Amino acid sequence: MNKTALLEVKNLYLHYITKKGIVRAVDNVSFTINMGETLAIVGESGCGKSSLARALMRLLPKNVYIFKGEVIMNGTNIMELDESEFRKSIRWKKISMVFQSAMDSLNPVIKVGLQVAEPLIYHEKVSKEEALKRAVELLKLVGIPEALADRYPFELSGGMQQRALIAMSLITNPDLVILDEPTSALDIMTQANIMNLLKRLQLELGLSYIFITHDVALSTELADKVGVMYAGQIVELSGADEFFTEPIHPYARMLMASAPTLRGEKKLAFIPGAPPSLINPPSGCRFNPRCPYVTDKCRVEEPPEIEVDSGHYVKCWISY
Repeated sequence: MNKTALLEVKNLYLHYITKKGIVRAVDNVSFTINMGETLAIVGESGCGKSSLARALMRLLPKNVYIFKGEVIMNGTNIMELDESEFRKSIRWKKISMVFQSAMDSLNPVIKVGLQVAEPLIYHEKVSKEEALKRAVELLKLVGIPEALADRYPFELSGGMQQRALIAMSLITNPDLVILDEPTSALDIMTQANIMNLLKRLQLELGLSYIFITHDVALSTELADKVGVMYAGQIVELSGADEFFTEPIHPYARMLMASAPTLRGEKKLAFIPGAPPSLINPPSGCRFNPRCPYVTDKCRVEEPPEIEVDSGHYVKCWISY
């Protein structure tokens, strides 16, 4: 069955300039998301996952050095839109985002219902009364009782705060929601409840997700595709079933080996070392200082991205 592409990202770069040098946070990244699909972006902290999310939302700091590439949504390259047009037609209307740490993302002195309603008021020019009515309906949809719409964020539990952020991301009926570590600050039971909520909303509303996480095990809950990010690049991209059973890139294999499972006994492995500096990444393959299969070629020549199977791409010399 043919699938309809919602978002195509081609050769996307986002580099920052700092006193220490150029930070290559997103360095030639490409992928496609289809309608109703979830792409999980996994990898350790410091690999560029959140910078990728901010690049897609165009929420950029002042120290941007390079920001280029193609981001095609519904046939339109939204990178060609100026900031005013992007804000008016894309940000929060077509693409919205659930940020890390709900308590840091919510304004502590504005009531929850009004915060959820704000995108409608400012982006859609809906009256405050009508926007609040819609916000209450959406809060109930994500499991927040109507009475809590009149509360301040600090009066809600961590799980309820996260649900409020999810409601805010859905208020303008976007096609794509970016979930940046949406459960990182929650206990295990609350995590499970939020993941079940996200799955239900996707089925009911036909949403597409980019799910950013360092937790490979958690990504199995939502992913249709998996992109493994390392040192600003996607080093493996494939369907979820194929990835979770037969990852190819050594980093992807080691990530899977370090993830616990609920069924059966498994000796957990670890990845030695730490992700490299994005200011001075290693020459050749960026994983080569930590790779158990490294060769001289890996240290000097950057591997191209190759398609090892239909829809399965790997950036590694050993995949040849």
